[in-house]
Amino acid sequence: MSYQEYTIEGRNAVIEGFRAGRPIDKLYILDGCQDGPILTIKREARKQDTLIKYVSKERLDQLSVTGKHQGVIAVAAAYEYASVEDILQSAREKGESPFVILLDNIEDPHNLGAIIRTANLAGAHGVIIPKNRAVGLTAVVARTSAGALNYTPVAKVTNLAKTIEELKKEGLWFVCADMDGTVMYDLDLRGPIGLVIGNEGEGVSRLVKEKCDMTAAIPMRGNIDSLNASVATGVLAYEIVRQQRERKA
Repeated sequence: MSYQEYTIEGRNAVIEGFRAGRPIDKLYILDGCQDGPILTIKREARKQDTLIKYVSKERLDQLSVTGKHQGVIAVAAAYEYASVEDILQSAREKGESPFVILLDNIEDPHNLGAIIRTANLAGAHGVIIPKNRAVGLTAVVARTSAGALNYTPVAKVTNLAKTIEELKKEGLWFVCADMDGTVMYDLDLRGPIGLVIGNEGEGVSRLVKEKCDMTAAIPMRGNIDSLNASVATGVLAYEIVRQQRERKA
Protein backbone atom coordinates (compact mmCIF):
# COMPACT_ATOMS: atom_id res chain seq x y z
CA MET A 1 0.00 0.00 0.00
CA SER A 2 1.51 3.32 -0.98
CA TYR A 3 0.76 6.87 0.14
CA GLN A 4 -0.45 7.61 -3.39
CA GLU A 5 -3.32 5.14 -3.10
CA TYR A 6 -4.87 7.20 -0.31
CA THR A 7 -4.52 10.73 -1.62
CA ILE A 8 -6.96 12.41 -3.99
CA GLU A 9 -5.65 15.42 -5.91
CA GLY A 10 -7.43 18.02 -8.01
CA ARG A 11 -10.74 19.78 -7.58
CA ASN A 12 -13.06 17.49 -9.53
CA ALA A 13 -11.46 14.34 -8.14
CA VAL A 14 -11.82 15.56 -4.56
CA ILE A 15 -15.47 16.59 -5.09
CA GLU A 16 -16.24 13.17 -6.57
CA GLY A 17 -14.43 11.49 -3.70
CA PHE A 18 -16.67 13.21 -1.17
CA ARG A 19 -19.85 12.57 -3.16
CA ALA A 20 -18.97 8.91 -3.60
CA GLY A 21 -18.80 8.60 0.19
CA ARG A 22 -15.05 7.99 0.51
CA PRO A 23 -14.00 8.38 4.17
CA ILE A 24 -11.66 11.37 4.07
CA ASP A 25 -9.51 12.16 7.12
CA LYS A 26 -7.94 15.48 6.12
CA LEU A 27 -8.32 18.10 3.48
CA TYR A 28 -5.44 20.41 2.51
CA ILE A 29 -6.54 23.61 0.76
CA LEU A 30 -4.41 26.43 -0.61
CA ASP A 31 -4.64 29.27 1.92
CA GLY A 32 -6.74 32.17 0.61
CA CYS A 33 -8.38 30.21 -2.24
CA GLN A 34 -12.12 30.99 -2.33
CA ASP A 35 -13.40 30.16 -5.82
CA GLY A 36 -16.52 28.13 -6.61
CA PRO A 37 -15.07 24.59 -6.73
CA ILE A 38 -13.13 25.17 -3.50
CA LEU A 39 -16.28 26.42 -1.76
CA THR A 40 -18.09 23.30 -2.97
CA ILE A 41 -15.30 21.11 -1.59
CA LYS A 42 -15.42 22.89 1.77
CA ARG A 43 -19.19 22.40 1.94
CA GLU A 44 -18.83 18.66 1.24
CA ALA A 45 -16.04 18.42 3.84
CA ARG A 46 -18.23 19.99 6.53
CA LYS A 47 -20.96 17.42 5.81
CA GLN A 48 -18.44 14.66 6.61
CA ASP A 49 -16.92 16.62 9.53
CA THR A 50 -13.55 16.36 7.76
CA LEU A 51 -10.58 18.23 9.23
CA ILE A 52 -9.60 21.14 6.92
CA LYS A 53 -6.06 22.54 6.91
CA TYR A 54 -5.16 25.72 5.01
CA VAL A 55 -1.58 25.51 3.75
CA SER A 56 0.89 27.23 1.44
CA LYS A 57 1.48 26.26 -2.19
CA GLU A 58 4.89 24.95 -1.13
CA ARG A 59 3.28 22.57 1.36
CA LEU A 60 0.80 21.33 -1.25
CA ASP A 61 3.64 20.78 -3.71
CA GLN A 62 5.43 18.68 -1.06
CA LEU A 63 2.33 16.54 -0.45
CA SER A 64 1.47 16.17 -4.13
CA VAL A 65 2.25 12.95 -5.96
CA THR A 66 0.85 13.95 -9.36
CA GLY A 67 2.00 17.58 -9.40
CA LYS A 68 -1.55 18.56 -10.42
CA HIS A 69 -3.23 19.30 -7.11
CA GLN A 70 -5.04 22.50 -8.30
CA GLY A 71 -4.86 23.87 -4.76
CA VAL A 72 -6.49 20.91 -2.99
CA ILE A 73 -5.42 17.48 -1.73
CA ALA A 74 -7.63 15.06 0.22
CA VAL A 75 -6.19 12.28 2.37
CA ALA A 76 -8.61 9.37 2.30
CA ALA A 77 -8.81 6.72 5.01
CA ALA A 78 -7.68 3.22 4.06
CA TYR A 79 -10.77 1.76 5.79
CA GLU A 80 -14.31 2.90 6.52
CA TYR A 81 -14.90 4.28 10.01
CA ALA A 82 -17.55 2.75 12.24
CA SER A 83 -19.82 4.62 14.63
CA VAL A 84 -19.70 4.34 18.42
CA GLU A 85 -23.11 2.68 18.22
CA ASP A 86 -21.65 0.03 15.86
CA ILE A 87 -19.13 -0.83 18.58
CA LEU A 88 -21.82 -1.16 21.26
CA GLN A 89 -23.94 -3.24 18.90
CA SER A 90 -21.01 -5.61 18.38
CA ALA A 91 -20.91 -6.25 22.14
CA ARG A 92 -24.69 -6.80 22.24
CA GLU A 93 -24.56 -9.30 19.39
CA LYS A 94 -21.90 -11.30 21.24
CA GLY A 95 -23.80 -11.11 24.53
CA GLU A 96 -20.78 -9.54 26.22
CA SER A 97 -20.14 -6.51 28.41
CA PRO A 98 -18.74 -3.71 26.24
CA PHE A 99 -14.94 -3.45 26.21
CA VAL A 100 -13.75 -0.38 24.31
CA ILE A 101 -10.27 1.10 23.86
CA LEU A 102 -10.13 4.91 23.54
CA LEU A 103 -6.97 6.61 22.28
CA ASP A 104 -6.16 10.18 23.25
CA ASN A 105 -4.15 11.69 20.37
CA ILE A 106 -2.04 8.75 19.24
CA GLU A 107 0.07 10.25 16.45
CA ASP A 108 2.30 7.33 15.41
CA PRO A 109 0.59 5.14 12.76
CA HIS A 110 2.63 2.09 13.79
CA ASN A 111 1.37 2.46 17.37
CA LEU A 112 -2.24 2.81 16.20
CA GLY A 113 -1.97 -0.24 13.95
CA ALA A 114 -0.42 -2.31 16.76
CA ILE A 115 -3.13 -1.17 19.20
CA ILE A 116 -5.91 -2.20 16.80
CA ARG A 117 -4.24 -5.59 16.47
CA THR A 118 -4.04 -5.94 20.27
CA ALA A 119 -7.67 -4.81 20.62
CA ASN A 120 -8.76 -7.59 18.29
CA LEU A 121 -6.74 -10.28 20.05
CA ALA A 122 -7.89 -9.16 23.52
CA GLY A 123 -11.54 -9.27 22.46
CA ALA A 124 -12.23 -5.53 22.60
CA HIS A 125 -15.37 -4.60 20.69
CA GLY A 126 -13.84 -1.53 19.10
CA VAL A 127 -11.42 1.38 19.20
CA ILE A 128 -12.32 5.08 19.40
CA ILE A 129 -9.98 7.82 18.17
CA PRO A 130 -10.33 11.63 18.07
CA LYS A 131 -10.65 13.63 14.87
CA ASN A 132 -7.95 16.20 15.67
CA ARG A 133 -4.25 15.85 16.56
CA ALA A 134 -4.22 12.11 15.90
CA VAL A 135 -3.42 9.71 13.10
CA GLY A 136 -6.36 8.25 11.14
CA LEU A 137 -6.72 4.93 9.34
CA THR A 138 -3.82 5.38 6.95
CA ALA A 139 -2.21 2.73 4.77
CA VAL A 140 0.57 2.29 7.36
CA VAL A 141 -2.02 1.73 10.11
CA ALA A 142 -3.83 -0.82 7.97
CA ARG A 143 -0.62 -2.71 7.23
CA THR A 144 0.58 -2.65 10.87
CA SER A 145 -2.77 -3.95 12.14
CA ALA A 146 -2.06 -7.19 10.23
CA GLY A 147 -5.65 -7.61 9.11
CA ALA A 148 -7.29 -6.68 12.41
CA LEU A 149 -9.02 -3.69 10.78
CA ASN A 150 -11.20 -6.19 8.92
CA TYR A 151 -12.69 -7.33 12.23
CA THR A 152 -12.28 -4.55 14.82
CA PRO A 153 -14.38 -1.41 14.22
CA VAL A 154 -12.71 1.99 14.67
CA ALA A 155 -14.84 5.08 15.33
CA LYS A 156 -13.63 8.65 14.97
CA VAL A 157 -15.19 11.30 17.24
CA THR A 158 -14.93 15.08 17.56
CA ASN A 159 -14.71 15.18 21.37
CA LEU A 160 -13.30 12.25 23.33
CA ALA A 161 -14.34 13.62 26.75
CA LYS A 162 -17.94 14.05 25.58
CA THR A 163 -17.92 10.53 24.11
CA ILE A 164 -16.84 9.16 27.50
CA GLU A 165 -19.77 10.97 29.15
CA GLU A 166 -22.18 9.45 26.62
CA LEU A 167 -20.76 5.96 27.11
CA LYS A 168 -21.11 6.27 30.87
CA LYS A 169 -24.87 6.51 30.27
CA GLU A 170 -24.55 3.07 28.63
CA GLY A 171 -23.07 1.70 31.87
CA LEU A 172 -19.36 1.78 31.06
CA TRP A 173 -16.66 2.57 33.60
CA PHE A 174 -13.45 4.20 32.43
CA VAL A 175 -9.84 3.55 33.40
CA CYS A 176 -6.93 5.55 31.99
CA ALA A 177 -3.27 4.66 31.92
CA ASP A 178 -1.28 6.94 34.21
CA MET A 179 2.14 6.42 35.78
CA ASP A 180 0.91 8.06 39.00
CA GLY A 181 -2.27 5.96 39.20
CA THR A 182 -3.19 2.94 41.31
CA VAL A 183 -1.29 -0.26 40.49
CA MET A 184 -3.51 -2.07 37.97
CA TYR A 185 -3.67 -5.28 40.05
CA ASP A 186 -5.41 -3.34 42.85
CA LEU A 187 -8.26 -2.09 40.63
CA ASP A 188 -11.56 -3.79 39.83
CA LEU A 189 -11.57 -3.86 36.02
CA ARG A 190 -14.55 -6.15 35.53
CA GLY A 191 -17.81 -5.39 33.75
CA PRO A 192 -18.46 -2.85 30.96
CA ILE A 193 -15.22 -0.91 30.59
CA GLY A 194 -13.39 1.65 28.52
CA LEU A 195 -9.58 1.67 28.55
CA VAL A 196 -8.07 5.10 27.78
CA ILE A 197 -4.51 5.35 26.49
CA GLY A 198 -2.66 8.64 26.00
CA ASN A 199 -0.23 9.70 23.33
CA GLU A 200 3.44 8.83 23.13
CA GLY A 201 4.78 11.95 24.83
CA GLU A 202 2.14 13.60 27.02
CA GLY A 203 -0.07 10.74 28.17
CA VAL A 204 -3.82 11.21 28.66
CA SER A 205 -4.88 14.86 28.50
CA ARG A 206 -6.24 16.52 31.64
CA LEU A 207 -9.80 16.97 30.33
CA VAL A 208 -10.07 13.31 29.32
CA LYS A 209 -8.43 12.06 32.53
CA GLU A 210 -10.96 14.02 34.62
CA LYS A 211 -13.77 12.06 32.95
CA CYS A 212 -12.26 8.69 33.91
CA ASP A 213 -13.33 6.77 37.01
CA MET A 214 -9.93 5.20 37.70
CA THR A 215 -6.27 5.66 36.82
CA ALA A 216 -4.13 2.56 36.37
CA ALA A 217 -0.37 2.32 36.71
CA ILE A 218 1.64 -0.54 35.23
CA PRO A 219 4.29 -1.79 37.71
CA MET A 220 7.78 -0.84 36.47
CA ARG A 221 10.90 -2.66 37.65
CA GLY A 222 13.45 -1.49 35.10
CA ASN A 223 15.57 1.60 34.73
CA ILE A 224 13.30 3.60 32.41
CA ASP A 225 9.94 5.00 33.43
CA SER A 226 7.50 4.47 30.59
CA LEU A 227 6.23 2.01 28.01
CA ASN A 228 5.43 2.50 24.35
CA ALA A 229 1.68 3.30 23.95
CA SER A 230 0.90 0.07 22.10
CA VAL A 231 2.76 -2.06 24.68
CA ALA A 232 0.97 -0.28 27.56
CA THR A 233 -2.34 -1.00 25.81
CA GLY A 234 -1.46 -4.67 25.59
CA VAL A 235 -0.47 -4.96 29.26
CA LEU A 236 -3.62 -3.21 30.54
CA ALA A 237 -5.95 -4.89 28.06
CA TYR A 238 -4.82 -8.31 29.18
CA GLU A 239 -5.20 -7.42 32.85
CA ILE A 240 -8.80 -6.56 31.95
CA VAL A 241 -9.10 -9.91 30.12
CA ARG A 242 -7.72 -11.74 33.17
CA GLN A 243 -10.16 -10.10 35.55
CA GLN A 244 -13.12 -10.65 33.21
CA ARG A 245 -12.24 -14.36 33.00
CA GLU A 246 -12.03 -14.64 36.80
CA ARG A 247 -15.48 -13.09 37.05
CA LYS A 248 -16.91 -15.80 34.80
CA ALA A 249 -15.13 -18.63 36.63
